[in-house]
Amino acid sequence: MEKENNHSRPVEESDVKDNSRRNFLKQSALLTAVAVTPAPAVMAAGMHLDEKIAEAFEKMPLKMEVNGKMLNLMVEPRSTLLDILREQLDLTGTKKGCDLGQCGACTVHVDGHRVNSCLTLGIMVNGKKVTTIEGLAKGNQLHPMQEAFLKHDGFQCGYCTPGQIMSAVACIREGHANSEHEIREYMSGNICRCGAYPNIVNAIQEVKEGGMAI
Repeated sequence: MEKENNHSRPVEESDVKDNSRRNFLKQSALLTAVAVTPAPAVMAAGMHLDEKIAEAFEKMPLKMEVNGKMLNLMVEPRSTLLDILREQLDLTGTKKGCDLGQCGACTVHVDGHRVNSCLTLGIMVNGKKVTTIEGLAKGNQLHPMQEAFLKHDGFQCGYCTPGQIMSAVACIREGHANSEHEIREYMSGNICRCGAYPNIVNAIQEVKEGGMAI
């Protein structure tokens, strides 16, 4: 068997010089850039302060009342009310489900009206009153709707329950709890994947017929 001939081109002195020249130019450019950059800017970049400053400029003031407490916040214009409640205020009773306004797990009250907080920008509720599931009870005294859900087993896994309860309260306040059919119609925006709908309807009917203040 004949040996293959190695016809690779020998490294010439000019190639070595070209590589050295390129490396020198790269290093020189880097050193020049560092040299002309103000020291505070270099330090800021190292501490990621530039990102923090940009983030601060991008935020907007938001004043709202949440569960009876007046709050002054700085929020990003794109932040949803849901994310502000959960991430900034640690009110995690409001659940993030579909994030598309289709499941109702994130339902809260804004000025007494139920809204999907995942579809509501935080800046849209500036100056308004927001009530979450945490704001229904009075201390250790549960809200009548919360008690009714417990009594009638209006939940299984419980994930959708906060949104269901908030919608149930609004359903009665809106005057849409006069029959089982009407309750089902006006609660249709809240999905229970466990299928506890009959128990939910029973809970709402009891609160409505009991005439309790909600």
